[in-house]
Amino acid sequence: MTNEQVITRLIEKNISIATAESCTGGSLGKIITSFPGASSIYGYGFITYANEAKEKLLGVSHKTLDEYGAVSFQTACEMARGARLASASDVAVSVTGIAGPGGGSAEKPVGLVYIAIADKDGEEYRQLNLSGTRDEIRAQTCNEVFKLIAEKLSL
Repeated sequence: MTNEQVITRLIEKNISIATAESCTGGSLGKIITSFPGASSIYGYGFITYANEAKEKLLGVSHKTLDEYGAVSFQTACEMARGARLASASDVAVSVTGIAGPGGGSAEKPVGLVYIAIADKDGEEYRQLNLSGTRDEIRAQTCNEVFKLIAEKLSL
């Protein structure tokens, strides 16, 4: 299912969605809003590049950030949950990772990305191990988020 098909199905089913982005820097919101009718389902997009923003805007706990880091499934899940609560959306998705070319380490290499989705039943996440340029990693991440939305919501 293409990104356009996912967004079209969200619109048809009137499922509201919010985004919480770190390493993609607003790319998910850009993709969603590029389709006519998106305003009926998309009202909130959070770009929380800094840890302080993750805490202030999304309610990610300081303890989670200290213990696991910004690039962790725990943070991704808290970001998605916080975006859903702050927006009162049916579903929210989040992205946190290392798009490169710098910033990676042996434990958390460039291309390590966590995506999460939150709905009334809780959160689910995926760990991605991507490769390519910064732009390629970001684009692949967005595509994986739309796949997760389609899978989780049975679109």
